[in-house]
Amino acid sequence: MAKEKQNMNVVFVGHVDAGKSTIVGRTMFDSGLVPEQEMKKLREEAEKHGKAGFEFAYIMDNIKEERERGVTIDLSYKKLMTQKWQITIIDAPGHRDFVKNMITGASQADSAFLVIAAQSGVQPQTTEHLWLLRTMGVKNLAVAINKMDSVDYDEAKFNKVKEDVGKLLKGVGIDPEKTTFIACSGLQGDNIVKKSDKMAWYKGPTIIEQFDLFPAPELPTNLPMRMPVQDVYEITGIGTVPVGKIETGVMKSGMKVKVLPGRTGEGIEGEVKTIEMHHEILSDAQAGDNVGINIRGVGKKDIARGDVICEASNPVPIVEEFIGTITVINHPTVLAKGYTPVFHIHTAQVPCQFTELIAQIDPRTGEVIKENPDFLKNGDTAKVRIKPQGNVALETQKDNAYMSKFAVRDAGATVAAGMCTEIVKKK
Repeated sequence: MAKEKQNMNVVFVGHVDAGKSTIVGRTMFDSGLVPEQEMKKLREEAEKHGKAGFEFAYIMDNIKEERERGVTIDLSYKKLMTQKWQITIIDAPGHRDFVKNMITGASQADSAFLVIAAQSGVQPQTTEHLWLLRTMGVKNLAVAINKMDSVDYDEAKFNKVKEDVGKLLKGVGIDPEKTTFIACSGLQGDNIVKKSDKMAWYKGPTIIEQFDLFPAPELPTNLPMRMPVQDVYEITGIGTVPVGKIETGVMKSGMKVKVLPGRTGEGIEGEVKTIEMHHEILSDAQAGDNVGINIRGVGKKDIARGDVICEASNPVPIVEEFIGTITVINHPTVLAKGYTPVFHIHTAQVPCQFTELIAQIDPRTGEVIKENPDFLKNGDTAKVRIKPQGNVALETQKDNAYMSKFAVRDAGATVAAGMCTEIVKKK
């Protein structure tokens, strides 16, 4: 069965309570994906919990059948057809503790909506969200200024938030002039699917129209097949089902694959038996597709989140050490040699040590500002040598950009983000 429309992964990012889930839920409901009956049930449930108005958020949070099939609670996926695309929406929690899941979400996204509440405007984490999207290579961004109903649909309020966000966008190298700002209300349904009659001053697109204004995702199908594992489920009658997004290449049923690093670091070989996407069995799937697969010869204990399923004939390297270019985003003091935080590399989380600060560089030109700096502070970009304290599959920016990015986290905050430029493979 051919897929008629190309898949696009869109992540909704924003501060907790900015109304991301409500926008997503409203988009689903107004597109007819959620029957009125179900909506009524959710509305009653929300009222019962004293959370009137949360019914749209419940759509994303309460997809029971999908939860049972194991689509994660940290990132809920839902399919939406627009004029141009088959959209997979990734609703990434904005709460501090959930940033690690958000990183996984952002690294899977082709495009993003940054959701800001009109009343509260820019929040401390807005900058962090932008840096993450930027570092994770999400180039296409639209800004949804939500909850316009809470500011009486006032154009001046909208413009003020737009100006503040614009400054932050400039700071991460995104041109605010070329960025779409959408005035909307997820709760009231203004400019989500239906054009609002309460903001005659707003001439831009609705959320649903914006999906189709995002450019087509570039599909790296020419690169070797790589699928980082997001989660592993046991499904009755099928067995072990790893789930994740194919980052690069094409996966075919019958294909010989290798799961790396696996428990031992040596990996384990198998053969793709079935590929399923949105509850349909496919003979093949390609870069950009979120799939669940079953591999002959690979059981529950052989595979975990953070492993990469790759072509057996062209496996992903397991690294002894690597050199990366990082930008320090949010370190409480300074980053020095010997520091060992947790690195988030595709879906893996591995403690890694900074063994050498090679050079501080100018992020705009790439020129060396200072050789072997003693430390790095917020805002600095540098070339560094890193030693993983465990097995990790990673590739260089040159070989496979999609498998080269990482974020550095410590004590619940994103300290730095970067990409790998050189590797030393494990013997």
